Amino acid sequence: MKIACILLASGFGRRYGGNKLLTLWEGMPLYRRAFAALPPALFSPAVVTSQYGQILADAAKAGYLPIQNCHPWEGVAAGIRLGLQAAWHSDGALFAVCDQPNLTTDSIIKLLNAFQESPDRIHALGFQGKKGNPVVFPKALYPELMALSGDTGGSAVIRAHRDLLTLTEVGDPAELVDVDTPG
Repeated sequence: MKIACILLASGFGRRYGGNKLLTLWEGMPLYRRAFAALPPALFSPAVVTSQYGQILADAAKAGYLPIQNCHPWEGVAAGIRLGLQAAWHSDGALFAVCDQPNLTTDSIIKLLNAFQESPDRIHALGFQGKKGNPVVFPKALYPELMALSGDTGGSAVIRAHRDLLTLTEVGDPAELVDVDTPG
C-alpha cells in the first residue's frame, strides 16, 4: 500500500511575525525537525510544498520531492492541491505541518499502521479523544481535498465525514502542540 506524505511548508507565519519554520527549536530549524519525524523512506512519495527556496533545497537533500508553491497567498489549499497532484497514485495521503517540534516518528508509524488496517477511513493523531495533526486521508477523498480553496484545509473534509474519523492516540500531548507565536 502506498501512503504519500505531503508536508506543508508554505505559510507566512503571520501570527508568529515571519517565517517561523526557520526558527531554531533545540538547535534545529522547525522544518528540519519535521523532516526528521517524517522520514521519506516511510512514504511513496514524500513531498514538501513551500514558497521558500532554502526549505525546498533542504527537502531535496533529505529525500523529499520539493514542489514550489507559487500561490502561497491563497492559503493552505494551494499546498494541499500541489501535494495531491504529485501523490495522486497513492492509496492515502498524510498531511503534516512543520510547526509541531515534538512530533515523533514512532507516532507517525502507529498512524500509518492504523491507516493500513482500515484504508477507507480518515486517520489522525489525537490525545484523549481530541483530534490533532498529522491526518491521513484515503484516496476516495482526494477529489474533495482538491476542491478546497483559500485558507480552508482538510478539517473541512473531516467535518463532512466525521463518521470516517479514527484517532490514533499519542502518549504525550506535547507531540500535537504547534508553534504559532514566539511565546
